[in-house]
Amino acid sequence: MKIGVVLPQTEIGKDPAAIKAYAEAVEDMGFTHILVFDHVLGANPDRPGGWKGPYTYRHGFHEPFVLFGFLAAATRRVELVTGIIILPQRQTALVAKQAAAVDVLSGGRLRLGVAVGWNPVEFEALGEDFTTRGRRIEEQIEVMRALWTRELVTFAGKQHRISDAGLNPLPVQRPIPVWMGGESEPVQRRMARVADGWMPHFRPGAPAQATVDRLHGMIRAAGRDPKAFGIEGRMTLPQIPPADWGKELEAWRGMRGISHLCIHTTGLGLATPADHIATLRRFRQTVGLP
Repeated sequence: MKIGVVLPQTEIGKDPAAIKAYAEAVEDMGFTHILVFDHVLGANPDRPGGWKGPYTYRHGFHEPFVLFGFLAAATRRVELVTGIIILPQRQTALVAKQAAAVDVLSGGRLRLGVAVGWNPVEFEALGEDFTTRGRRIEEQIEVMRALWTRELVTFAGKQHRISDAGLNPLPVQRPIPVWMGGESEPVQRRMARVADGWMPHFRPGAPAQATVDRLHGMIRAAGRDPKAFGIEGRMTLPQIPPADWGKELEAWRGMRGISHLCIHTTGLGLATPADHIATLRRFRQTVGLP
C-alpha cells in the first residue's frame, strides 16, 4: 500500500518557500504522493439566499495544475495527485492540455482524480451547467484519453467536437491515470466502467469492505479486472487519537483492494507548514514507518 499526504490547502498559506519546503520534506520522509483538493471560487455565506458548504471565500485554495507545475520543479519522485479536479465545470480540452503539461514537466508523475462536484456557485461563475455535470463527465474522460494518446483527434459526441486536432506535447503517460471521487451508486457504476481508481471517504472496517467488494463486483460486470483498479483511503488525523494511529493504519492495510492511503493533517490546529511537517514526522515514528 502506497502512503502519501493531503496537502493542507486551507492551512499552508501563500509563502512559496514554505510550500516548497513542505513538498521537499514529504518526499524526503518517503511518502509516495501529494494529494491536492480543488476549488476555483468560494461563496460568501452572507449572500442572498444564504450558503451552506464546508468552504467559503475565506478558505484559500491553490489551483492544482499551477501548483503542480511549481512542485514538479521542487520534487523528483513524489506522485502529484488531484483529489479531485471538478471536471464538468472546466473545459475538457484545456484540462487535458494542463494535465499533459504537468505530466511532461514532472516526468510522468501525475495522477488525475476527477469528480462532478457539489458547488453550483462555481459552475455558474465558470459558465457550465450544474444540472448536467454527471452526464458530461464520462464523455470528458473519453475525450481526454483520446487527446493524451493520439497526435490528432477527430471526435463528435454529445458535448464535444474536435476536428482533426491534437495536443503537443503529449504526456509521458499515455494515458494519464484517471481516478474518480464520489459515493453514490450511480457514481460507483460509472467509475467501474471508465475509471482507473476511486477516492472514497470511508473509515476502514466491515462496512467499507462491503462497499469495496460491491464495487469490485461492478468492475467485473463491466468486463474489467478489479486487481487493476486502485482505491485510495484517507486517514484524517483529527478524527483519530494519536494512540490509535497505528491501529487505524493496520486496519487500512488489512482491507482487500486498498492500494493507496493519504494522511490528512488539516484540522489539528497547526499554525504553520512546518507544524504540518513535524506532525507527519511524528506520524511516521508513531506507526513505525521506516
